[in-house]
Amino acid sequence: MSEVYIDGKYVGEVNNPKEFVEELRSERRMGKLPLDLGIYLDEDTNNVYINTSNGRALRPLIVVKNGKPLLTDKHIEQLQKGQISWSDLVKQGIIEYVDPAEEENLLVAFTEDQLTEEHTHLEIAPYAMLGITTSLVPFGQHNHGVRMLQGAKNQKQGIGMYAMNYLLRTETDVNILHYPQQPIVRSFMQNSQGLKTHPFGQNLVVAIMAYEGYNIEDAIIVNKGSIERGMGRSTYFSPQTSEELRYPGGLTDKICIPDKDVKGYRSEHAYRLLEEDGIIYPEAEVETGDVVIGKVSPPRFLNSMDEYTLGGMTKRESSTTIKRGECGVVDMVVITESGEGNKLVNVRVRSTRLPEIGDKFTSRHGQKGVIGVILPEEDMPFTANGIRPDIIFSPHSVPSRMTVAHLLELLAGKVGALSGRYINGTIFESEKERDLREELKNLGFREDGTEIMYDPLTGRQYLARIYVGNMYYLRLKHMVRNKMQARARGPVQLLTRQPTEGKAKEGGLRLGEMEKDTFIAHGASLLLKERFDSDKTLIPVCNHCGIIAIYDYRKHTAYCPLCGKTDVEWVETGYAFKLLTDELKTMIIYPKLVLKDKF
Repeated sequence: MSEVYIDGKYVGEVNNPKEFVEELRSERRMGKLPLDLGIYLDEDTNNVYINTSNGRALRPLIVVKNGKPLLTDKHIEQLQKGQISWSDLVKQGIIEYVDPAEEENLLVAFTEDQLTEEHTHLEIAPYAMLGITTSLVPFGQHNHGVRMLQGAKNQKQGIGMYAMNYLLRTETDVNILHYPQQPIVRSFMQNSQGLKTHPFGQNLVVAIMAYEGYNIEDAIIVNKGSIERGMGRSTYFSPQTSEELRYPGGLTDKICIPDKDVKGYRSEHAYRLLEEDGIIYPEAEVETGDVVIGKVSPPRFLNSMDEYTLGGMTKRESSTTIKRGECGVVDMVVITESGEGNKLVNVRVRSTRLPEIGDKFTSRHGQKGVIGVILPEEDMPFTANGIRPDIIFSPHSVPSRMTVAHLLELLAGKVGALSGRYINGTIFESEKERDLREELKNLGFREDGTEIMYDPLTGRQYLARIYVGNMYYLRLKHMVRNKMQARARGPVQLLTRQPTEGKAKEGGLRLGEMEKDTFIAHGASLLLKERFDSDKTLIPVCNHCGIIAIYDYRKHTAYCPLCGKTDVEWVETGYAFKLLTDELKTMIIYPKLVLKDKF
């Protein structure tokens, strides 16, 4: 006897569990039971588990009987003519959805030629196991699983033509590649996902070699001539928004050019680009600190007297300015209304971004790297045909990562570029390496993809042949210009008096425990002391009871709050320590400081 459970609840027993499960499955295929019903026979306990709960990942498979799939050529012909649809195949029991539990009872064939009498199901397509982005990686069957995931993640960050109506949209952190191209080596998914109209990379000539040490640690060497011809060139759009808000008491903001008597007035130079309505004009060149939308607001805090004298009240300046370190050209100005009916102004600023040292590039195989150096074209190695690579890629990036598909794409890209055709790189269904090698040989090149290259400085031939080919490279949205951050003295937090955090707040970079250890290891103790002086403060300490004294600014004297004595020593410490002693006092703990001479 076998027990039967529905969604974990015991409902009864059956004598022949295998026959019972088969009968249930045939009923489901005939449409008498729900299509998303999961039927699982646990062979260890001989119990039957039926699942109807939500949240199960179901996947479609072709049903196989007696070693032959139920999906025939006639069905495929009818599908192509539009006579039947996917749902018809599911209703007829040719395709069924299975959940992870039921899959334990099945034997699924990868391809039709692998089918035996024991198989119960057949995969619809071998690449169905992959996600949308992962299936775009060419020759993926030759890659490590982790690299496939990283390649998928990197493709999402590639700059390209993300939408055709980008000129009418105002979105944050948007990049548009100027000359996007379709990949020579492509997957079947490239067309089905509509990426024909939304490409996100460029086909570049890549040479695999170490050169002058500028491409160690995954860095890449880039040809300056390629950048000047438009490689990786993009435009960055950033929106600036301001709204006329309404406040309690009938007070409102006003978008205009602020008067000089307004509290927080910047300078005449900052407002020079504003028109009469207080909004900047299109195609104005702006830099850090320039006002793009002028605005004045009522004061933040009102006391009881101000409420009666609102007429002659001073307003405060609250204009929208270009952030620190940014510049560009005003691309579009939109004046509209918000959902609450307030006036809303949106200014979009564009700036052209050329690839520079530190910008991130990647192939579709998770082989990402930053630009290590941009070399003049005359300093790039060249082949016997006079071809200079756009990128020099480090050979040390391949062995440990096992991205064989990266090397195959170089070879396939070379064949595609020379023969003028697209190469099918669909995972599990890609063109064979043997055929590509043969085709390259017939085109007059070495079949292994290597070429003789020459040193640009001496003109001598390199001793080793260099692997050169064409590859689809992506420029990622992580750019040095957006991440560069520096600070001298600046704003501090109110509570701890330590520098603020974050680029937007003009903050500093935190020196943590590990950074401290590196300074100690280098013996740079004075630099360490300077780094930890960010909240340096002088506190008066009583010599008798060891508690922090009080300083009277009017009398210019310090006295102890406990014993009242004026025998006080000034001690240099961090403000965070003084804050700690204050917090200990609130917990009724007596933080006594025992002072000793330094020397």
